[in-house]
Amino acid sequence: MENKVPVALSNRHLHVSQNDLDILFGKGYELTNVKDLSQPGQYACDEKVDIVGPKRTIKGVRILGPVRPFTQVEVSIFDARTLGIEGVVRASGDVKGTPGAILVGPKGQVELKEGVIVAARHLHMHTDDAPKYGLKDKDIIKVRVGTERAIVFENVVVRVHPEFALDMHIDIEEGNAAGVDNGDLGEIMR
Repeated sequence: MENKVPVALSNRHLHVSQNDLDILFGKGYELTNVKDLSQPGQYACDEKVDIVGPKRTIKGVRILGPVRPFTQVEVSIFDARTLGIEGVVRASGDVKGTPGAILVGPKGQVELKEGVIVAARHLHMHTDDAPKYGLKDKDIIKVRVGTERAIVFENVVVRVHPEFALDMHIDIEEGNAAGVDNGDLGEIMR
């Protein structure tokens, strides 16, 4: 039975709606792809914004494309503390009741009432892979990464979709603490 999965580190970033993109960069603005990411159709953009919290500002946070139905900011727990907001761990898309922040772009600013999360650790998996691993969407698993500073990541949410590629995402702080590099393999704990 399969049990190895590639690991990718996720740095602070945001996903934007077209409406918010228009406010931040100008009406009809289109994102500029500078690098494809591990998930099909996802890419890092040239565009960056500042995130303003009640305590401090984090400058130059990269937008990831393509545009989404709503704007969501993903930060680390340290970033949340820097901004002066609560670091709420959530699955992507689950933003109801989360803290907000002000986004500042070259043409304007957007005040988010909610939408700033610390992304839950998650394993992207194609629908064809799920049966091979004996997993299904929304399962919660543990994944061991055997670096010099080996660690078991608990509470990893399995996300199964026909457009996903096999890839576990952890935030960059977790990865750095455990000595994980992009492409290292993790082992699903049975």
